Amino acid sequence: MALDKIRIGEILTPGSEGEQKRREERVRASFFDKVRSSLKHIPFMEDVVAAYYCALDSRTPATSRALLFSALAYFILPFDIIPDVFLGFGFTDDIAVLITAFQAVQANIRPEHYEKARETLDEL
Repeated sequence: MALDKIRIGEILTPGSEGEQKRREERVRASFFDKVRSSLKHIPFMEDVVAAYYCALDSRTPATSRALLFSALAYFILPFDIIPDVFLGFGFTDDIAVLITAFQAVQANIRPEHYEKARETLDEL
């Protein structure tokens, strides 16, 4: 099952200010638990963690932060379009959403975000 661009666009829509705040809180609370459980399934986890640090960075433009928090909030949901419990297929929708978000904000993910991501992944 492929995710179409319309569905990904819906997922990445920033939403209201309140929705953005809820997504950020959800991501902050559950992100690293999801990273630990997904390390073997997401081949570009360094990019995912760098995106997390980019989203937390106050120097990142607000629209990019909102987009990243939307993608990361979708990533941490256990039951989404293709639930993560389906090994082999469960992360395909997460990967599609994350790649789309990365492409949109790539210029904002700076070397220091990647450095912090590598340090974090070494600790995990």
